[in-house]
Amino acid sequence: MATPIPPFSALPLDKSGPYLNAWGLYGGSDQLGTLNRLSAPIVLSAASEIRTGIRVSLNWALDAQNTMPFFGRQKFEQDMYEKRPRFVNDDVWRFNTQSSSQWDGLRHFGYQEERRFYNGVTMEEVHREGSTVNGVGVMAERGIVGRGVLLDFETWRVREGLEWEPMESGSITLEQLLEVARTQGTEIRFGDVLIVRSGYMAAYRKLSVEQLTEKAKTMPPSFGGVEQSPEMLEWIWQHFAAVAGDHPSFECWPAKVPGKIEKALHEVLLAGWGCPIGELFDLEKLAEECKRQNRWSFFVASEPCNVPGGVASPPNILAIF
Repeated sequence: MATPIPPFSALPLDKSGPYLNAWGLYGGSDQLGTLNRLSAPIVLSAASEIRTGIRVSLNWALDAQNTMPFFGRQKFEQDMYEKRPRFVNDDVWRFNTQSSSQWDGLRHFGYQEERRFYNGVTMEEVHREGSTVNGVGVMAERGIVGRGVLLDFETWRVREGLEWEPMESGSITLEQLLEVARTQGTEIRFGDVLIVRSGYMAAYRKLSVEQLTEKAKTMPPSFGGVEQSPEMLEWIWQHFAAVAGDHPSFECWPAKVPGKIEKALHEVLLAGWGCPIGELFDLEKLAEECKRQNRWSFFVASEPCNVPGGVASPPNILAIF
């Protein structure tokens, strides 16, 4: 079946705009980007993944990085208080939306040189009083719901005896991800939500508080992730509605951009295509359930917080088998 999108070779759609942009594909005022791929028929078809009723959360605890969050972000704080004389409690939360599991929204990371967000939105438009353009509240209206696929790179690379350090800058190649899918027997379909397990969570939990504190002091910190290449971008363009992983930046960070590509993935995915990027998803239980059922596809239901004009959001995400 032909996919309802232009070929990768047709990009950029706005010839006066930045590298590989798809601005205007869904209209000049669109704020959903690749989430438009999650049409009612696509979601209905994905519902066939629900066969056992088993649910697995992919949400890391909101206070998981309370020692010292990376990238200079703020830790989670909770104030709980009694409401006397009634036998009642309330609480107030304060947290950076990107200190735990998150969807990067479309006003988070723009084209750096051109200084534009998705569909050409400027920083001035984002910060205009009352502006909600490209905010996560738009994503919340329909959620990120459809067929999810886990590519368990960590299990594959251990089996293959490959050295890999997710806490250091290094790239997971497209060739490796395709081999993971092949060995899992996982079919990739148009409109899927791609989820990559890099092994970051397992590595993180092995570090002491002192080691985590020291690493957080390094600016920018370095992490392994998906390679930055035209081939990776073309593969994502051809297939996915959203991408996510267990690592802090999804792509290798700091960016190791080859000479033939002009932008980091964050620029093209978020600002060019309006493709949400999920980071710091806790995929350990998901990987276990996929192995137990011997299938790495499932129904995924994510409801970003309905914050008009929000930059990012906890994913509030479940995989349903």
